[in-house]
Amino acid sequence: MEYIFLLIIGLLAGTIGSLVGLGGGVIIVPALLFFSAAHILPTISPQAAVGTSLVVIIFNGLSSTLTYMKHKMVDYKSGLFFFIGSGPGAMLGAWVNQHVHMHHFSLYFGLFLIAVSFLLMFQSRFSPSKKRTFPVVRTYVTNEGEEVTYGYHPFSATLIAFVVGFVGGFFGIGGGSLMVPAMMLLFLFPPHVAVATSMFIVFLSSIVSSMTHVFMGNVAWTFALSLIPGVWIGAKCGAWLNRRLKGKTVVTLLRMVLILLGVRLIMQGLGL
Repeated sequence: MEYIFLLIIGLLAGTIGSLVGLGGGVIIVPALLFFSAAHILPTISPQAAVGTSLVVIIFNGLSSTLTYMKHKMVDYKSGLFFFIGSGPGAMLGAWVNQHVHMHHFSLYFGLFLIAVSFLLMFQSRFSPSKKRTFPVVRTYVTNEGEEVTYGYHPFSATLIAFVVGFVGGFFGIGGGSLMVPAMMLLFLFPPHVAVATSMFIVFLSSIVSSMTHVFMGNVAWTFALSLIPGVWIGAKCGAWLNRRLKGKTVVTLLRMVLILLGVRLIMQGLGL
């Protein structure tokens, strides 16, 4: 029964995470803690929930990345460049997770995510590429047949990726909750490319940050092995849905997930 329950959690996490580029940890961590507290699942500590989530997210990121690769939606060069910052950030975040009281940080981070979701409402005002020039420039043809130009500044991109990796390692959410909005708002990535490339970065970052938790003994392997099959299938479902949605729809879904995640973190920070 527990196996089936975890399989369903993994399926939902994989689908939602891959659909909007968040990695799935936003579902896994709170679900494990909630159902553990409700005695539906065996008891698990917050650190073990985070560590288990990051191990599972590796397979979520790999499954969705392989699917997005087939449709040439992953910007590998940009993804690897962002990973230069997010990899060390993820390791530091996983280490700091052991030494920081998370309540106040959860509250502020939740408020920040809700603010980001509202910023995405005005994404179109940020998008005209003529107003910005980037040292590194990319182009992409959207599902609607429109050619979009985007890019980034190497130094600022590395710095932002480091912060994103730190947050992902700290909360066990893969970092996509910040990476996707940052790509769209700051570097004008098209929504589909931002999501696909984010999952590629999430895959790489999760390998690094999960290793830290594995060495610290913060992985519930029974939970992880039960979650992985559902996450693998869900990631493919999420990537399939993403390819069939318009860019605006992807942004709307991302905003909804960010708001829900923000509310959950605020409640966690307030001890509710």
